[in-house]
Amino acid sequence: MDFLYPYPPLISGILVKRYKRFLADVELDNGEIVTAHCPNTGPMTGVCQVGAQVYLSKSDNPQRKLAYTWEMIQIDGTWVGVNTALPNRVIKQALADRIFPNLTNSYDTFKPEVPYGKDKKSRIDFLLTKPEEKSIYVEVKNTTLSQEKLALFPDTETTRGQKHLQELIDVLPTARAVMLYFINRGDCTHFSPGDAYDRRYGELFRQAIAAGVKVMPCRFMVNPEGVKFLGMAELVV
Repeated sequence: MDFLYPYPPLISGILVKRYKRFLADVELDNGEIVTAHCPNTGPMTGVCQVGAQVYLSKSDNPQRKLAYTWEMIQIDGTWVGVNTALPNRVIKQALADRIFPNLTNSYDTFKPEVPYGKDKKSRIDFLLTKPEEKSIYVEVKNTTLSQEKLALFPDTETTRGQKHLQELIDVLPTARAVMLYFINRGDCTHFSPGDAYDRRYGELFRQAIAAGVKVMPCRFMVNPEGVKFLGMAELVV
């Protein structure tokens, strides 16, 4: 299988506990208990089950406080990506490989982390440009919460997420805007805003669509070998 992002060799274990947002204790297959960095600082609703199998990566950097990073967890037979730093790496490769048909002919170059918004105090995840074409602002959101086959974002109230939607609306109509939801699990075929978790986000989500923001709910299969793009989820508004 060709992976958009291949993982380095990972280490298997069982989740013992997650605490202080950034920390997770994991019992490795050899019985050793290690503390790993948890890159997801949110509530991880539905994807933080004690006793579930997890995979960790290990860094050789001697200056790191924690050598291990929690990468994924298995929930009801499905691997779910935990590392919130990974989606932008994967999307960067996806843009380089031009795997998104509705964007393929819309850009010649792209740059990550470009300042924009009010007083340039925000940074867009990716800015796509092409001569004599409108620039495209692409914001990426890691998505792990699900209800059966329906992926949901957000999984908690997020004023930061609300701000990002408003900033995408604000670049219109002089530019194009894309909200890309990185569905970090392969079992979801549909996507919807998590209204029950953040009502205001759901309102802004629908306002953004009405204003012309393009929503791209992208499905990704995750397993200990790597990450594969599965296509688009069906949008349920």
